[in-house]
Amino acid sequence: MHHDDRKPPGRESTAVAGEDAGSARRTGSVLSESAVGAPCWVSLTARDLTTAQKFYGAVMGWRFRPAKLGEQFSVATAGGDPVAGVGAVATSLQIAAAWTPYFAVLGADETVSRVRERGGTVAVGPIPFPNGRAALLSDRDGAVFGVWEGEILTSWRSASHAAPAWLRLSTRDAFDAAIFYGEVLDWACGRPECCEVRYQEEEVVLFSGGRPAARLSSGAVEASPDPSVRPHWQVHFTVEDVEACVRAAAENGGHVIDQDLSGRPPSATLRDPDGARFRVIAREPGPRPA
Repeated sequence: MHHDDRKPPGRESTAVAGEDAGSARRTGSVLSESAVGAPCWVSLTARDLTTAQKFYGAVMGWRFRPAKLGEQFSVATAGGDPVAGVGAVATSLQIAAAWTPYFAVLGADETVSRVRERGGTVAVGPIPFPNGRAALLSDRDGAVFGVWEGEILTSWRSASHAAPAWLRLSTRDAFDAAIFYGEVLDWACGRPECCEVRYQEEEVVLFSGGRPAARLSSGAVEASPDPSVRPHWQVHFTVEDVEACVRAAAENGGHVIDQDLSGRPPSATLRDPDGARFRVIAREPGPRPA
């Protein structure tokens, strides 16, 4: 996904970032129609760009380069590859700091219409960028996500850098959510390029290109939906050393929500200084962990 110099109307925090066209050509790109419904980018809404860059640089080892949306936006990179967009929200706006996933779609306009028809909310867009169009949405339970129509980077989610291993939707009813996202994002639509959906260990699991890309979770199948759950998408990043990330987070103004350093693989949920949550999981040799 890519930036230009225009700011999305009415929501300065929409960091629908990727990389400039020159870098996209260097790293390789395809159109979103080749990965319909798959996660294709993540963006962070932060309160202060400098603080966010310092924190994620220390915790994740990322470097940052300017983005074309202006001084308050940047692109995080790992090993030279773009990993995520980071955008600072105006302090006067009452918008929570958070990570937002974006999914590839055939057509942004049609997808936005589907969201409205199925009880979701359209926050921003679709808005144009040099290499595509984006919209910021929420499902009918309030979980925020974005969609992207256009050029996507083939290096994103590759095993060579720290792009997200996968995403998890924590929601009140995973099966109802799967129906919503399946209809909106063309999951399991039968076309060769679309994502597959399977039910594993009381979760709905989304597969893209044969790899797990997202999980939708709400607890046991027999259990009633939990009204106390605030639905949200959580980004999971693979790292070399979870314990080092935990230590760096605490030393740089973040917080450790939970950790399982003896798990297989080790993992931890962290919160950055602005309150945005994310999860780190140890990278294992061989195939990417599910």
